[in-house]
Amino acid sequence: MKNVKKIAVALVLFVAATGFVNAQSKIAHINVQQLLSEMPEMKSAQAELKKLQETYRADIESSMTELKNKYTQYSNEATSKSEEENQKRAVELQGFEKNIQEAEQAAVQEMQKKQQELFAPISDKAKTAIEKVAAAQGFDYVVDASPGLSLIVAKGKDLLPSVKQELGF
Repeated sequence: MKNVKKIAVALVLFVAATGFVNAQSKIAHINVQQLLSEMPEMKSAQAELKKLQETYRADIESSMTELKNKYTQYSNEATSKSEEENQKRAVELQGFEKNIQEAEQAAVQEMQKKQQELFAPISDKAKTAIEKVAAAQGFDYVVDASPGLSLIVAKGKDLLPSVKQELGF
């Protein structure tokens, strides 16, 4: 009789433990950085940003070359010009240099703005696909497994292949 009680208690505990395990949330992981980098839209957005960056760089380099040429010209002519003329030229060069620095800052701001403008819809599309796949597969939580984040062990389901399939690549 004692053995039957022990078996019954063990069976009740086993059923309770099994129910508790089943009640836990299902968790999956995905490397969002990898997903985004492999999306065709991201590749075209990066190409567009690179093209814009090269345009800005070429403009700034052109201005720097012009500044350097003026500086060389003014240095060579300094001995034949009056002190007043040399001071005017120095002020002109400083103003030109300031304009170049402002153009560089404006270019950086424009690049950041364009990057945000291009990347936001891509990130939203990826997030929507991740949510759809997670819901379809019954996951309650999806953890970003991108390098540098706080995920240490990723033994759960990796949603990357399923999300890539959802996005059609």
